[in-house]
Amino acid sequence: MKKSLLKRVAAAATAAIMIAAFSSCGKEEDAPASDGETTVTTTASGASSAVNDEIRDLPSTELVKEIKIGWSLGNTLDAPDAKDLTSETSWGNPYTTKEMITAVKDAGFNIIRFPTTWGNHMDEKNNVDEAWLDRVQEVVDYAYSQDMFVILNIHHEDWHDPYYETEEAAIEKLTALWTQIGTRFAGYDEKLIFEGLNEPRKRNTAFEWNGGDKEGHDVVNSMNAAFVETIRGLGGNNAKRHLMIPAYAASSTPAALNDLIIPDGDDKIIVSVHAYLPYMFALDGDLTQREFTPDEGSASEIVSLMDTLKTKFIDNNIAVIIGEFGARAKVNTDIRAEWATYYISKATEIGVPCVWWDNGAFSGMGENFGLLNRNTCTWEFPEVVEGLMKGLDA
Repeated sequence: MKKSLLKRVAAAATAAIMIAAFSSCGKEEDAPASDGETTVTTTASGASSAVNDEIRDLPSTELVKEIKIGWSLGNTLDAPDAKDLTSETSWGNPYTTKEMITAVKDAGFNIIRFPTTWGNHMDEKNNVDEAWLDRVQEVVDYAYSQDMFVILNIHHEDWHDPYYETEEAAIEKLTALWTQIGTRFAGYDEKLIFEGLNEPRKRNTAFEWNGGDKEGHDVVNSMNAAFVETIRGLGGNNAKRHLMIPAYAASSTPAALNDLIIPDGDDKIIVSVHAYLPYMFALDGDLTQREFTPDEGSASEIVSLMDTLKTKFIDNNIAVIIGEFGARAKVNTDIRAEWATYYISKATEIGVPCVWWDNGAFSGMGENFGLLNRNTCTWEFPEVVEGLMKGLDA
């Protein structure tokens, strides 16, 4: 998600508050210790050996039919403000518990995306800290053990901006990172999906969000290819692992999608798209832009997106997941609920699952995409959740 998200809260100021909150949505001992120790029971040197599940051999176009609707654990494992396990709470959210994930499942979601930042947990030789790998695996297992689908990615990294001059170094680091992730999770079945990149773009430039340029497209395609090649070359179930790849910036614009290269001869590729639409309603900071009417022009951006995805990908047997979507709270809960039903119904019509971006934010003037109160495991906007679920059957 965008860098202008939730105002970051100092880790030292929030730690005591967040730990105390576990009395209602988890146990204090569920939180990893700040000295780098975790509560996982798997081995630090090769935890993948603890899971050796058989993976089904089916194309991604069939896999996505089993995926209903998803939820993201945003602003948590993807917070890059610390180099140890305290990074999980450094943006103001509590440590993740299995109870949180159970609440998500019980609400009707069957896939969870775990945005994860790795760079701040890597040394100068591109080795990931074992304690961080253990913690990420522990959180993944909260969902995987409950028979949920999981998307694991790399997120909020500052080293893979798509420039020719940095392409070689970025691919070297990307390859090293995904080798370690892929090896750790080699025994997981098709319910675990890897997403190679998150919104790779030329940050702080005129090309950042407008669909990019040729250089940006070329380098993103190159990094996508390196990611797929790396995972396919690893052992365990990785030859059959379903992999998500984005266009430039994970953009939904035709300019970016038209230049996305899909690896030849691989039927386990899913296109990752992020789409907060209509923009002025769903993402823009103008809080007066809070109206949405499905039968009027405000729905045209959603209709156009679904038409594009169907024509370019679905009709050509290429699977798609909208890995991020949502509408920020603007004191318009009922309208957001109606929008949620409409958005999901249109995506469901073309067979595209969607994953809500929940950053745990509820207050202030920022991007308040929060739905689940992670301290109590209750839904702050049950009407919106109900609207999402209604869209599956609309």
